[in-house]
Amino acid sequence: MTVAASPAAPARPRKPRPSRVLIAGLVAVAAITAWAAWEVDFTLGPLLENFSNGWVVVEQFLHPNWSYLGNAWTAWLETISIAIVASFFGVAVGLVFAYMASRVTNRSTPLYRAVKWFLAVLRSLPDVAYVLIFVALVGVGSLAGILALFIFNIGIAAKLTAETIDAVDPGPLEAADASGAGTFSRARWAVQPQILPNFLSYALYIFELNIRSSVVIGYAGGGGIGQLIQVQFARFNFENVSAIVISMFVVVLLIDQLSQYLRRRLV
Repeated sequence: MTVAASPAAPARPRKPRPSRVLIAGLVAVAAITAWAAWEVDFTLGPLLENFSNGWVVVEQFLHPNWSYLGNAWTAWLETISIAIVASFFGVAVGLVFAYMASRVTNRSTPLYRAVKWFLAVLRSLPDVAYVLIFVALVGVGSLAGILALFIFNIGIAAKLTAETIDAVDPGPLEAADASGAGTFSRARWAVQPQILPNFLSYALYIFELNIRSSVVIGYAGGGGIGQLIQVQFARFNFENVSAIVISMFVVVLLIDQLSQYLRRRLV
Protein backbone atom coordinates (compact mmCIF):
# COMPACT_ATOMS: atom_id res chain seq x y z
CA MET A 1 0.00 0.00 0.00
CA THR A 2 1.43 3.31 -1.06
CA VAL A 3 1.49 6.26 1.36
CA ALA A 4 0.42 9.61 -0.04
CA ALA A 5 3.19 12.17 0.03
CA SER A 6 2.62 15.01 2.45
CA PRO A 7 2.03 18.36 0.79
CA ALA A 8 5.02 20.63 0.64
CA ALA A 9 5.12 23.38 3.25
CA PRO A 10 4.25 26.76 1.78
CA ALA A 11 7.21 29.02 1.21
CA ARG A 12 7.66 31.71 3.80
CA PRO A 13 6.95 35.16 2.43
CA ARG A 14 9.89 37.46 2.10
CA LYS A 15 10.37 40.08 4.73
CA PRO A 16 9.34 43.41 3.22
CA ARG A 17 12.07 45.96 2.80
CA PRO A 18 11.89 49.19 4.78
CA SER A 19 10.07 51.83 2.85
CA ARG A 20 11.98 54.73 1.42
CA VAL A 21 9.80 57.12 3.40
CA LEU A 22 10.82 55.44 6.67
CA ILE A 23 14.51 55.53 5.75
CA ALA A 24 14.28 59.16 4.72
CA GLY A 25 12.47 60.00 7.96
CA LEU A 26 15.14 58.33 10.12
CA VAL A 27 17.91 60.12 8.21
CA ALA A 28 16.08 63.43 8.65
CA VAL A 29 15.67 62.85 12.41
CA ALA A 30 19.35 61.97 12.76
CA ALA A 31 20.37 65.05 10.76
CA ILE A 32 18.15 67.36 12.85
CA THR A 33 19.50 65.84 16.08
CA ALA A 34 23.09 66.34 14.90
CA TRP A 35 22.32 69.94 13.92
CA ALA A 36 20.72 70.63 17.33
CA ALA A 37 23.75 69.19 19.15
CA TRP A 38 26.11 71.29 17.02
CA GLU A 39 23.99 74.42 17.58
CA VAL A 40 24.35 74.19 21.39
CA ASP A 41 27.95 72.92 21.30
CA PHE A 42 26.92 69.68 22.97
CA THR A 43 29.83 67.83 24.55
CA LEU A 44 30.41 65.61 27.59
CA GLY A 45 33.87 67.06 28.13
CA PRO A 46 32.95 69.28 31.12
CA LEU A 47 31.30 66.32 32.84
CA LEU A 48 34.45 64.25 32.59
CA GLU A 49 36.82 67.14 33.41
CA ASN A 50 34.92 68.29 36.52
CA PHE A 51 33.93 64.85 37.75
CA SER A 52 36.38 64.92 40.67
CA ASN A 53 35.13 68.31 41.85
CA GLY A 54 31.49 67.29 41.50
CA TRP A 55 32.08 64.08 43.43
CA VAL A 56 32.57 66.14 46.60
CA VAL A 57 29.00 67.36 46.26
CA VAL A 58 27.75 63.85 45.46
CA GLU A 59 29.35 62.52 48.64
CA GLN A 60 27.39 65.04 50.68
CA PHE A 61 24.20 63.91 48.94
CA LEU A 62 25.03 60.31 49.86
CA HIS A 63 25.10 61.28 53.55
CA PRO A 64 21.75 63.03 54.15
CA ASN A 65 21.23 64.94 57.37
CA TRP A 66 18.07 63.26 58.65
CA SER A 67 17.88 65.52 61.67
CA TYR A 68 17.14 68.46 59.39
CA LEU A 69 13.77 67.00 58.36
CA GLY A 70 12.26 68.38 61.55
CA ASN A 71 12.91 71.87 60.18
CA ALA A 72 11.28 70.96 56.86
CA TRP A 73 7.94 69.90 58.35
CA THR A 74 6.44 73.39 58.23
CA ALA A 75 7.54 73.86 54.62
CA TRP A 76 5.96 70.53 53.65
CA LEU A 77 2.65 71.56 55.22
CA GLU A 78 2.79 74.80 53.24
CA THR A 79 3.51 72.90 50.01
CA ILE A 80 0.59 70.50 50.52
CA SER A 81 -1.70 73.39 51.44
CA ILE A 82 -0.71 75.27 48.27
CA ALA A 83 -1.47 72.18 46.17
CA ILE A 84 -4.86 71.62 47.83
CA VAL A 85 -6.08 75.20 47.46
CA ALA A 86 -4.83 75.56 43.88
CA SER A 87 -6.31 72.19 42.88
CA PHE A 88 -9.74 72.90 44.37
CA PHE A 89 -10.25 76.29 42.76
CA GLY A 90 -8.40 75.37 39.56
CA VAL A 91 -10.52 72.31 38.73
CA ALA A 92 -13.74 74.12 39.75
CA VAL A 93 -13.11 77.03 37.39
CA GLY A 94 -11.72 74.62 34.79
CA LEU A 95 -15.04 72.71 34.81
CA VAL A 96 -16.91 75.91 33.91
CA PHE A 97 -14.52 76.63 31.05
CA ALA A 98 -14.78 73.00 29.91
CA TYR A 99 -18.52 73.38 29.35
CA MET A 100 -17.84 76.48 27.26
CA ALA A 101 -15.03 74.75 25.33
CA SER A 102 -17.19 71.91 23.99
CA ARG A 103 -19.59 71.99 21.06
CA VAL A 104 -21.87 69.67 23.02
CA THR A 105 -22.63 72.20 25.75
CA ASN A 106 -21.82 75.48 24.02
CA ARG A 107 -23.91 76.29 20.96
CA SER A 108 -22.42 79.77 20.47
CA THR A 109 -19.67 79.55 17.87
CA PRO A 110 -18.02 82.91 18.75
CA LEU A 111 -17.93 82.08 22.47
CA TYR A 112 -16.65 78.56 21.74
CA ARG A 113 -13.77 79.87 19.64
CA ALA A 114 -12.92 82.61 22.14
CA VAL A 115 -12.76 80.12 25.03
CA LYS A 116 -10.66 77.69 22.97
CA TRP A 117 -8.22 80.49 22.15
CA PHE A 118 -8.10 81.63 25.77
CA LEU A 119 -7.36 78.13 27.07
CA ALA A 120 -4.65 77.65 24.45
CA VAL A 121 -2.99 80.84 25.71
CA LEU A 122 -3.19 79.59 29.31
CA ARG A 123 -1.51 76.30 28.39
CA SER A 124 1.19 77.98 26.33
CA LEU A 125 3.07 79.18 29.44
CA PRO A 126 4.57 76.77 32.00
CA ASP A 127 3.78 77.04 35.69
CA VAL A 128 7.23 78.50 36.41
CA ALA A 129 6.50 81.43 34.09
CA TYR A 130 3.27 82.14 35.95
CA VAL A 131 4.98 82.10 39.34
CA LEU A 132 7.56 84.59 38.12
CA ILE A 133 4.73 86.89 37.04
CA PHE A 134 2.88 86.59 40.33
CA VAL A 135 6.04 86.97 42.39
CA ALA A 136 6.49 90.32 40.66
CA LEU A 137 2.85 91.23 41.44
CA VAL A 138 2.32 89.98 45.01
CA GLY A 139 5.85 89.20 46.20
CA VAL A 140 7.57 86.01 47.30
CA GLY A 141 5.38 83.59 49.22
CA SER A 142 2.63 81.01 49.08
CA LEU A 143 0.11 83.37 47.44
CA ALA A 144 2.26 83.60 44.31
CA GLY A 145 2.48 79.80 44.19
CA ILE A 146 -1.27 79.34 44.64
CA LEU A 147 -2.13 81.86 41.91
CA ALA A 148 0.41 80.34 39.50
CA LEU A 149 -0.89 76.79 39.98
CA PHE A 150 -4.49 78.01 39.88
CA ILE A 151 -4.06 79.57 36.44
CA PHE A 152 -2.10 76.57 35.17
CA ASN A 153 -4.69 74.12 36.49
CA ILE A 154 -7.54 75.84 34.67
CA GLY A 155 -5.98 75.07 31.31
CA ILE A 156 -5.32 71.41 32.12
CA ALA A 157 -8.70 70.70 33.75
CA ALA A 158 -10.65 72.47 31.03
CA LYS A 159 -8.87 70.67 28.18
CA LEU A 160 -9.22 67.17 29.64
CA THR A 161 -12.84 67.67 30.71
CA ALA A 162 -13.89 69.31 27.43
CA GLU A 163 -12.56 66.33 25.49
CA THR A 164 -14.58 64.05 27.77
CA ILE A 165 -17.71 66.14 27.16
CA ASP A 166 -17.20 65.81 23.40
CA ALA A 167 -17.31 62.01 23.75
CA VAL A 168 -20.48 61.65 25.89
CA ASP A 169 -23.35 59.39 24.87
CA PRO A 170 -25.74 61.42 22.67
CA GLY A 171 -28.80 59.53 23.94
CA PRO A 172 -29.36 61.60 27.11
CA LEU A 173 -28.70 64.76 25.10
CA GLU A 174 -31.43 63.88 22.62
CA ALA A 175 -33.80 63.12 25.49
CA ALA A 176 -33.03 66.49 27.10
CA ASP A 177 -33.59 68.30 23.81
CA ALA A 178 -36.87 66.48 23.25
CA SER A 179 -38.12 67.57 26.67
CA GLY A 180 -37.28 71.20 25.90
CA ALA A 181 -34.39 71.53 28.35
CA GLY A 182 -32.36 74.72 28.23
CA THR A 183 -28.59 74.94 27.88
CA PHE A 184 -27.93 74.84 31.62
CA SER A 185 -30.39 72.02 32.35
CA ARG A 186 -29.05 70.06 29.38
CA ALA A 187 -25.50 70.29 30.72
CA ARG A 188 -26.55 69.60 34.31
CA TRP A 189 -28.72 66.53 33.77
CA ALA A 190 -27.53 65.03 30.47
CA VAL A 191 -23.78 65.73 30.53
CA GLN A 192 -22.58 66.09 34.09
CA PRO A 193 -23.56 62.57 35.29
CA GLN A 194 -21.60 61.08 32.37
CA ILE A 195 -18.39 63.08 32.91
CA LEU A 196 -18.33 63.15 36.72
CA PRO A 197 -16.22 59.97 37.20
CA ASN A 198 -13.59 61.14 34.72
CA PHE A 199 -13.66 64.65 36.16
CA LEU A 200 -12.90 63.33 39.66
CA SER A 201 -10.01 61.33 38.21
CA TYR A 202 -8.68 64.46 36.51
CA ALA A 203 -8.96 66.40 39.78
CA LEU A 204 -6.85 63.81 41.61
CA TYR A 205 -4.33 63.77 38.77
CA ILE A 206 -4.02 67.57 38.89
CA PHE A 207 -3.48 67.43 42.65
CA GLU A 208 -0.59 65.00 42.09
CA LEU A 209 0.87 67.35 39.49
CA ASN A 210 0.57 70.27 41.90
CA ILE A 211 2.56 68.46 44.59
CA ARG A 212 5.41 67.94 42.12
CA SER A 213 5.12 71.38 40.54
CA SER A 214 4.94 73.18 43.88
CA VAL A 215 8.53 72.12 44.55
CA VAL A 216 9.77 73.88 41.41
CA ILE A 217 7.42 76.81 41.97
CA GLY A 218 8.69 77.21 45.51
CA TYR A 219 12.25 77.29 44.20
CA ALA A 220 11.21 80.22 41.98
CA GLY A 221 9.69 82.13 44.90
CA GLY A 222 6.29 80.51 45.38
CA GLY A 223 6.86 79.33 48.95
CA GLY A 224 6.86 75.84 50.38
CA ILE A 225 9.49 73.12 50.28
CA GLY A 226 11.00 74.42 47.04
CA GLN A 227 11.93 77.69 48.67
CA LEU A 228 13.59 75.78 51.51
CA ILE A 229 15.62 73.76 48.98
CA GLN A 230 16.71 76.98 47.29
CA VAL A 231 17.95 78.41 50.61
CA GLN A 232 19.89 75.26 51.48
CA PHE A 233 21.45 75.16 48.02
CA ALA A 234 22.57 78.76 48.40
CA ARG A 235 24.22 77.86 51.73
CA PHE A 236 25.89 74.75 50.19
CA ASN A 237 24.17 72.49 52.74
CA PHE A 238 23.86 69.62 50.29
CA GLU A 239 23.36 67.04 53.02
CA ASN A 240 20.21 68.93 54.06
CA VAL A 241 19.05 69.11 50.45
CA SER A 242 19.56 65.35 50.12
CA ALA A 243 17.33 64.68 53.13
CA ILE A 244 14.63 66.97 51.71
CA VAL A 245 14.78 65.33 48.26
CA ILE A 246 14.44 61.85 49.74
CA SER A 247 11.48 63.00 51.83
CA MET A 248 10.00 64.43 48.64
CA PHE A 249 10.14 60.98 47.00
CA VAL A 250 8.37 59.48 50.04
CA VAL A 251 5.65 62.16 50.15
CA VAL A 252 4.96 61.94 46.40
CA LEU A 253 4.80 58.13 46.59
CA LEU A 254 2.34 58.25 49.50
CA ILE A 255 0.15 60.79 47.74
CA ASP A 256 0.23 58.68 44.57
CA GLN A 257 -0.93 55.61 46.52
CA LEU A 258 -3.68 57.64 48.23
CA SER A 259 -4.79 58.99 44.86
CA GLN A 260 -5.01 55.49 43.39
CA TYR A 261 -7.07 54.33 46.39
CA LEU A 262 -9.48 57.26 46.00
CA ARG A 263 -9.81 56.58 42.27
CA ARG A 264 -10.83 53.01 42.97
CA ARG A 265 -13.42 54.13 45.53
CA LEU A 266 -14.82 57.16 43.70
CA VAL A 267 -14.45 56.42 39.98
